[in-house]
Amino acid sequence: MPQAVIAIHGGAGTITRAAMNAEREREYAAALEQVLLAGQRVLADGGSALDAVTEAVRLLEDSPLFNAGRGAVLTHAGTFELDAAIMDGQTLGAGAVACVKRLRNPVLAARAVLERSEHVLFAAEGAEAFAEAQGLELVGPEYYFTQARHDQWVRAQASTGMALLDHDAAALAARAGAADPIDPDNKFGTVGAVACDAAGNLAAATSTGGVTNKQVGRVGDTPIVGAGCYADDVAAVSATGTGEMFIRTVAAFDVSAQMRYAGLSLEESARRVVMEKLPAIGGRGGLIAVDRAGNVTLPFNTEGMYRGVARVGEPATVWIYG
Repeated sequence: MPQAVIAIHGGAGTITRAAMNAEREREYAAALEQVLLAGQRVLADGGSALDAVTEAVRLLEDSPLFNAGRGAVLTHAGTFELDAAIMDGQTLGAGAVACVKRLRNPVLAARAVLERSEHVLFAAEGAEAFAEAQGLELVGPEYYFTQARHDQWVRAQASTGMALLDHDAAALAARAGAADPIDPDNKFGTVGAVACDAAGNLAAATSTGGVTNKQVGRVGDTPIVGAGCYADDVAAVSATGTGEMFIRTVAAFDVSAQMRYAGLSLEESARRVVMEKLPAIGGRGGLIAVDRAGNVTLPFNTEGMYRGVARVGEPATVWIYG
């Protein structure tokens, strides 16, 4: 049987040299480690991979350091729209929500869709109504708000007035003053988790607040099964990056497909997606993936990616930089 393992990510992007101070790095590392240890405990207690990724992404959504749940970025209209998806590799069960504005934890709504609905994806008011009917917590927009994200939105509107994927704002003058090891104006804002439990079952979950200054109603790869999130009996994958490119390449599914049909290893199939297929159409970012043997890979084609791995019975390990 495989050694149970969980991996997480908190987004990829460009390293901010001005913010590479030890205190700030420790804050991000501590947040990642706390989430990893929580997921590790679920697996150590005999919990499923699905339970482990649910708990990990829920905690990432609750952290204001990452662009999911509390700490989400703002749309062009100054509102919040969040997306999430989850998938059980054992059954191919999947659930997702898109463009939700009132859910504290979109990943819990996605999990409810997986377990309590005949459908896979709910959007906007329909997703919120479904979640409310399941007893999930609703919040007002003030819950998501952080000053850092508001300032990021102001810079985006002042600089171009266009939607800024987190890698598109390298020229912003405020960049030098960023207090984030990965430039908040040059970062892919998504969180995710993948896990393999003691029975060899796989699961993946992904959640995001979208992209800064995006048009209202824009949906990226996160809630689209096979693009930003996928799990089957071969691999579990969660992605972070230019969402439109991950959709066009069906990036998360492609990792599993190359393993199943071409006999590639987890590491090689993920490498091809992140280092060859995505860059060929201008796609930047990364992904985390695990296979049923417990192998883990975390490739990215940016300067850094918040990421970490924790195997049951071993210390958690986290990284930010390349």
